[in-house]
Amino acid sequence: MRVIGTAGHVDHGKSTLISALTGVHPDRLKEEQEREMTIELGFGWLTLPDGEEIGIVDVPGHRDFIGNMLAGVGGIDAVVLVIAADEGVMPQTKEHLAILDLLQIPTGMIALTKTDLVPDAEWLDLVESDIRESLQNTVLQDAPFVRISSKDGTGLENLLETLTNLLKEKPARLDLGRPRLPIDRAFSIAGFGTVVTGTLADGNLSIGDEVLVLPSEQRGRVRGLQTHKKKEEISVPGSRTAVNISGISLEDIRRGEVVTKPGQYEMTRRLDARFRLLDDISQPLKHNTEVKLFVGASETIAILRLLGAEMLNPGEEAWIQLELRDPIITVRGDRYILRRPSPAETLGGGVIIDHQPKGRHKRFDERIIEKLTSLAEGSPADVLYEASLANGADTLKNLTRDARLEEADAKEAIEELFSEGKLFTLATPPSKNDASYNPDSFVIATTHWDALKERALNMVKAYHENFPLRRGIPREELKSKLKVKTKLFNAMIENLLKTEDVDDAYRSVQLPGHRITFGRAEQAQISGLMRRFEQNPFSPPTVKVSIEEIGEEIFNALLALEELVQLSAEVVFRKSDYEKSIEMLRGYLAKNDKITVADARDLYGTSRRYVLALLEHLDTTGVTKREGDYRVLG
Repeated sequence: MRVIGTAGHVDHGKSTLISALTGVHPDRLKEEQEREMTIELGFGWLTLPDGEEIGIVDVPGHRDFIGNMLAGVGGIDAVVLVIAADEGVMPQTKEHLAILDLLQIPTGMIALTKTDLVPDAEWLDLVESDIRESLQNTVLQDAPFVRISSKDGTGLENLLETLTNLLKEKPARLDLGRPRLPIDRAFSIAGFGTVVTGTLADGNLSIGDEVLVLPSEQRGRVRGLQTHKKKEEISVPGSRTAVNISGISLEDIRRGEVVTKPGQYEMTRRLDARFRLLDDISQPLKHNTEVKLFVGASETIAILRLLGAEMLNPGEEAWIQLELRDPIITVRGDRYILRRPSPAETLGGGVIIDHQPKGRHKRFDERIIEKLTSLAEGSPADVLYEASLANGADTLKNLTRDARLEEADAKEAIEELFSEGKLFTLATPPSKNDASYNPDSFVIATTHWDALKERALNMVKAYHENFPLRRGIPREELKSKLKVKTKLFNAMIENLLKTEDVDDAYRSVQLPGHRITFGRAEQAQISGLMRRFEQNPFSPPTVKVSIEEIGEEIFNALLALEELVQLSAEVVFRKSDYEKSIEMLRGYLAKNDKITVADARDLYGTSRRYVLALLEHLDTTGVTKREGDYRVLG
């Protein structure tokens, strides 16, 4: 499924050409029909001679509606640059051509229209020669020409044949498993509700799919799909798609938003990009210039920060960081256009290199420039590695998606990174896939893993030094100090336990060989307390009294060493006394089947407080089971 677009100066015959090809005039607004000028995006479709159906996007040619033009031209596979034979190259022809070149539209052709107004063939040759000169050093410099008269139909069949040949050489759009549909039109149909249209990219949409419209974060469900006014169960990447969404009102949607599936895209207010300033710009571009950013169907104000340069002269390129006023949805590899808000002019454009930069860059940091260069010019392995560095710990599927690599390139890049020791596998869940490319494998850049491992071990070591009477640092405390997500933390601990870099210490982490030891003074305190436990084994000192006598650190250490067993917030037993109490209780129940609190009080010769704490504790551990006022063996 392909989409082509028109481009060219106002009144050069774009809409008339589409009407001649499809039988449907794309100007649907009353104002457009009255003024005979395209204002909003128009749409059509036709069948090529080889049987392929294609969608058509008709864009405005007037300079006042360049923003509308940009909303429609970004997702096309090929362009028909329309130039009237009686006028030749005009101002908007040049601006549209510059935009097509900045967006790197994959292929295209020149439709020389209104040839019925110029019957002289030699004159047409001169016009073509002049146009060809204007196309030099652009994406259309080798584009074929077709002479057309929409009025009498001359050249229409030749145009369709030329389009067919162009699209045959154009590869199908990638299916990356994460659909996004930039909304270029939204409306409501009675009985159906909200409908949005756009060119679908990066994945499929199916009826019944839950969708999330970003950045407004409206949730809905796909109620219906149409392509070229035909109902579909599934829409594929590259197709002009109309989506009927239930659960979202028309008032909550605007052009430029993106229909996605939940959890697959994140909004951004900052972008790193490569930028080229046009040759015929009115003045050099300065740092901190306010610009209009156009990407997909979205438009927003941004502040342009030049990286590695103080000023950009016409025709020059540079790395830039854009600080956006409004959040947008975009990914690495998307093409964009920048315009000056006032006086309005197209400044230039380029390609997004990092759609989620971690922060505001220092403008003359060489490391930043090197990283961006690697992302822009590197091999698939370089790009995947940079994605890993940017994402931190992530699945191979997500890294491949963010690097925008096809599966074959991704597999090769992954193998290369693993063979060079640049990626470390944190976890590999069971999978039917080839073990060398399990998309659900949880991986991290080795440099990040080494740094994380060193930080974690240093924190455990420091904890031992600060709290020598504790078994180890509680897991939750270590996770909080490391500031990592639960999935990464759990995978990290699992790997450290596997390599025996740490030991498990009951919800805590300790270094191998760490043991709790007491000094002479501490041991003397402990001995004094234990004598009191020995004197009254089933009416021992309470938790509060024990802590007052030996201190909380020593008390917790005795619990960790299991020399004491805490039964409740108030009651604690020596381990030997606790075990003896269980032995006595089992002996009693072997003869009597059941026991009351009063019976237990008499059995142990203690008070109700201690007996209740003991019995309730034994209930929770399964030694006993409560049945009304009695306990039986659990």
